Amino acid sequence: TTGKPVWSFDLVGGPSGGVLSTAGGLVFSGNKEGTFFALDARSGKPLWRFQTGGPINATAISYLQDGQQRVAVAAGNALFVFGLR
Repeated sequence: TTGKPVWSFDLVGGPSGGVLSTAGGLVFSGNKEGTFFALDARSGKPLWRFQTGGPINATAISYLQDGQQRVAVAAGNALFVFGLR
């Protein structure tokens, strides 16, 4: 509510596809080098990363399928879908 940053996460080259935050406390983004990653929304601590093999130029999406939350991101010529616990 103060407008002051709570945390920051430095990227080489910056994000290339936007940022997705979830109600479950996760923040997802990716870069042109093809790294897709998740951060803890409260602390900014890196939780996970995956090398897609292609540049990420689109924002990830989150959706529910069969009762499980999933996150999908396009990278290069592929679509990657990850299930969340």
